[in-house]
Amino acid sequence: MTVAENLTQIQENIIQACDKAGRDPEDITIIGVTKYVTIEKAVEAVHSGVRHLGENRMEGFLEKQQEIGDQAKWHFIGTLQSRKVKDIINKIDYIHSLDRKSLAKEINKRTDKPVACFVQVNVSGEESKHGLQPEDVESFIKVLQNYPNIRVVGLMTMAPQVEDENILRNVFRTLHKLKSNIQEKGWEHAPCPYLSMGMSNDYQIAIEEGATHIRIGSRLVGPYEE
Repeated sequence: MTVAENLTQIQENIIQACDKAGRDPEDITIIGVTKYVTIEKAVEAVHSGVRHLGENRMEGFLEKQQEIGDQAKWHFIGTLQSRKVKDIINKIDYIHSLDRKSLAKEINKRTDKPVACFVQVNVSGEESKHGLQPEDVESFIKVLQNYPNIRVVGLMTMAPQVEDENILRNVFRTLHKLKSNIQEKGWEHAPCPYLSMGMSNDYQIAIEEGATHIRIGSRLVGPYEE
């Protein structure tokens, strides 16, 4: 199937999930995860109507952005090393992996305008995943008020690769509750309206549990190509 055909199917699934949850499909942002595909495939995604692209590797991101430019909003969705912040900070629109003060400090230093950041949370507790523990999220975000170029627009998590729907829903519900708790603080630097959660295998469940940004790779642009 083409990217356009895949996108149509995903949009239909989003409508179904939103109907089930009483939500508006317009509130869902599809991030096409193009980190494993060629520049040509990323271009095809944009021409098919994908307006947000997600990358997690420096080289691939810079190459694709040079070709696509501002035809898409750019999301850096992988672990970001502090030493590489300077190379991308003025080229991206969103960072999905803010999880430590050293990274916040570097982001704040390397730009002169607020950067939209998702704070990454390791809700599942898996050792293989990055992110803050849920109990540390509030204190971490509070400290971020000391960095004027950090704007916390949401929380991000990755659910475990399991088929048990109850486990997935618990992860997504936990992140949703954390987001609500942060919103209740009324912090100017952390309005936190968004939830980045849900990927190719679980995005419909994530939407039912409150996701606003879903990160879709293989179901949209296909498997690894490079």
